[in-house]
Amino acid sequence: MNTVYVMMAQILRSHLINASVIPNRMKMGPYLGVIRTRMMSTHKSKKNMREYYRLLNLDEGCSADDVRESFHKLAKQYHPDGGSNTADSATFIRIEEAYRKVLSHVIEQTNARQSKVEETEEEKKFKYNTPQHRHYLSFEGIGFGTPSQREKQYRQFRADCATEQVMEYQKQKLQSQYFTNSVTVKDVRHSKDQKITQAIERLVEDLIQESMAKGDFDNLSGKGKPLKKFSGCSYIDPMTHNLNRILIDNGYQPEWILMQKEIKDTIDQLREAILVSRKKLGNPMTPTEQKQWNQACEQFQENIKKLNKRINDFFNCSPSDQAKSPF
Repeated sequence: MNTVYVMMAQILRSHLINASVIPNRMKMGPYLGVIRTRMMSTHKSKKNMREYYRLLNLDEGCSADDVRESFHKLAKQYHPDGGSNTADSATFIRIEEAYRKVLSHVIEQTNARQSKVEETEEEKKFKYNTPQHRHYLSFEGIGFGTPSQREKQYRQFRADCATEQVMEYQKQKLQSQYFTNSVTVKDVRHSKDQKITQAIERLVEDLIQESMAKGDFDNLSGKGKPLKKFSGCSYIDPMTHNLNRILIDNGYQPEWILMQKEIKDTIDQLREAILVSRKKLGNPMTPTEQKQWNQACEQFQENIKKLNKRINDFFNCSPSDQAKSPF
């Protein structure tokens, strides 16, 4: 009895499974048809692509240049207007269609390989070399998109900046070359000269007023008397001449003149001192006198060094025409 019950249960179970599977198969029927159609179309397109390659006498994996070269050769053979013995319009139409399909297929594969290589390099660069957040802080904030796209945009930005700098430099160079004597440059220089002159005049006026307030002009010999009229050379500024004459009348001398007198006096004193030192010693000199003479010579050399230093100072502050023969 148990065996009979088991067999009946298995039969009922199989009927239930078949009844449940049939509706599901009915529901999946349209989708299975679409999938089957797509698989067949994909297989058909691959078959057609191989046929296109065969028409062009090419193998898969060739370059775009190879496709163009093969098409040009076949076009010379089968183009109706080519004048060839093998000219055939139907064959040429098939070859032209194959050329377009194969060329687009090759370009698509090339772009896919290139993008895959770039993605691989990008992953290696940012996966192992720098933390993942660093690329958002690089490229000076220039560009948008993936790191590789931002890098290209940043390079273009740097190139544009360099071009602008070169153009600006050339512009300034041309302006300095052709517009040096222009009215604008002259006006700028003239305004600068006027500002300097006005500043000097204000400084001189302030110094005069300060000296007058201190009473430095109270003891002048010509105080209260009118200035003598200037009747000298017409090429000399009367104001400059009068100022120089006032300074000379009151005993003022430039620094280089005082220094020149000091140097001349020092030379005369040193010459006289060395002669006096030699006259005090006998001829021939004793060892003691020789020692004294050596000490006098050493002192004379030290004084000469100081004098040379003073002469250098004189050359630095004296006019060029006076420095030629000062002594």
